[in-house]
Amino acid sequence: MRIELEVNGAPTVLDVAPLARLLDVLRDDLGLTGAKEGCGEGECGACTVLLDGDPVMSCLVAAAQAHGHRIGTVEGVAVDGVPGPVQRALVDHGGVQCGSCIPGIVMSATAIAAREPGASRERVRELLAGNLCRCTGYQQVVDAVAEAVAAGARP
Repeated sequence: MRIELEVNGAPTVLDVAPLARLLDVLRDDLGLTGAKEGCGEGECGACTVLLDGDPVMSCLVAAAQAHGHRIGTVEGVAVDGVPGPVQRALVDHGGVQCGSCIPGIVMSATAIAAREPGASRERVRELLAGNLCRCTGYQQVVDAVAEAVAAGARP
């Protein structure tokens, strides 16, 4: 089936299998490999992308459901190769270790910054609950996102 969507600001037309997952289409058809498959069950958040600005687990979204919508991936966060404020804060706070979870965290944090600028550290922790990180222990991640959001980081 043919779908039309916007991916990181670019109009995109694709022919996809009726039950193809958005994650697979992004990775295999578009070469956007930032979103990772961690669990395939929507539990870990490694595959988080933005669908019309809302964070979704792309492993649970059929590509056909994205027809007519805007998709944002981690590849679209940096501008002209310059990391976005959330990305920079994660590096500055040591919130990046193995990197498997970071693209999903960046996308969730981008949504937090857009929806709830100035969110408290506790609120940031709550909103990041769907993104699992096995390496950092979360403190550096929460610190980084809270700082970026408090500073008015905008996507």
